[in-house]
Amino acid sequence: MASNNPKKRREIAAVLGRCGVVVVPATETVAVAVEEDGDTFAANAAKKARAFAAANHLPAIADDSGLCVDALGGAPGVFSSRYAGVEGDDVANNAKLLRALSGETNRRASFVCHIHLAFPDGRPPLLAEGRVEGEILRQPEGGQGFGYDPLFFSPELGMAFANATAAQKASVSHRGRALRRLAEQLRALELG
Repeated sequence: MASNNPKKRREIAAVLGRCGVVVVPATETVAVAVEEDGDTFAANAAKKARAFAAANHLPAIADDSGLCVDALGGAPGVFSSRYAGVEGDDVANNAKLLRALSGETNRRASFVCHIHLAFPDGRPPLLAEGRVEGEILRQPEGGQGFGYDPLFFSPELGMAFANATAAQKASVSHRGRALRRLAEQLRALELG
C-alpha cells in the first residue's frame, strides 16, 4: 500500500481483506518517495501506485482523496492534506477551512477518493472512484476518524464523520465506496 497513514490502511484492509487481499504497509516495502504534484486525485493515485508497484515488483494500491468545498471553488481539493501548509496537520487544516468559510451560508462539500491498483507486469490498472456529499459544520464535532471528519456532516448518517463508528463511516464514505467498487473488480478478475 502506497501510504503511511495507518487509519487509511485499516479502512483499505477491512474492505479488501474480504477479497483475500493482504495489505502490506508501506513501511514494510521498498521505500519510494513520490511527490504528489498531480492536478487531480486520479493523477496522484496513479503516480504513487505505479512507483510502488515498480519498486516492489508487487501489485500496489494507492488512493488520493480530499475535500472539495463548493463555496471555495473545489478547494482544498488535491491540497487537502496540506491545506494549511504542513502535510497532515489536521488541526491547522480544519482551522483554515473554518476561517475560509466564515460568514459563508453555502456549506456544501464532497469528499472524493480515487483508487489506483497498479500491476508490475504491465497489466492495465484497476481504477475506482467514490464520492460522498455533505456539509461543513461551523465547529468540529466528535473524536473519531481523521482529517476533516470533525467538520464533515453526512446527511446519510445524520452526524459528522467524526461521530460515526468506523463501520458507519465506511458504509457511506468516499473511500468505502471506491473500495467496494475496486473489490467488485477484483472478484471479477478471480472469476475471469
